[in-house]
Amino acid sequence: MIRFTLTAGVALLLAAAPVLAQTTVPQATVSAKVQTSSPSPGSEEWLRQRGESYSAAPDAEQDPAEVAETIRLNAAIAARNAAADRAEAEGAATYERESAQWREQTARLETQRVQYEADLAAANAARAAWERARAAWEAEVAACERARRVCVTTAPKY
Repeated sequence: MIRFTLTAGVALLLAAAPVLAQTTVPQATVSAKVQTSSPSPGSEEWLRQRGESYSAAPDAEQDPAEVAETIRLNAAIAARNAAADRAEAEGAATYERESAQWREQTARLETQRVQYEADLAAANAARAAWERARAAWEAEVAACERARRVCVTTAPKY
């Protein structure tokens, strides 16, 4: 039991060691940073606060080969960006064109569907009228036959 307690205590201390090793910033320093105006991003002060420092050498001290390489790299980046912008514009134009074609085709198909349904309704109405006329003619012929007389009637035409 004592061995377990001792082992648990040591494990707890080892787990807490990184937390205990951290130092906290005094509250006065934190409030002082909050009260001062923050420097603009990219400025010397902004970089210094983040532990970075950068200062360009005067033009006289610049390496001409490095300057030429930087200009070449910047031109290549600008060319790639321009090509990407053109490709994006072409892609957007292609999308709009194909989207318009799809909407046009969809409208045309919808018109054809509506026309088909109208033609089908008209055909069904004509068939129903023909079936009624045929039934009436058959009833008239049957009545004539029952009366044993000759009736002159014409059958409905197809």
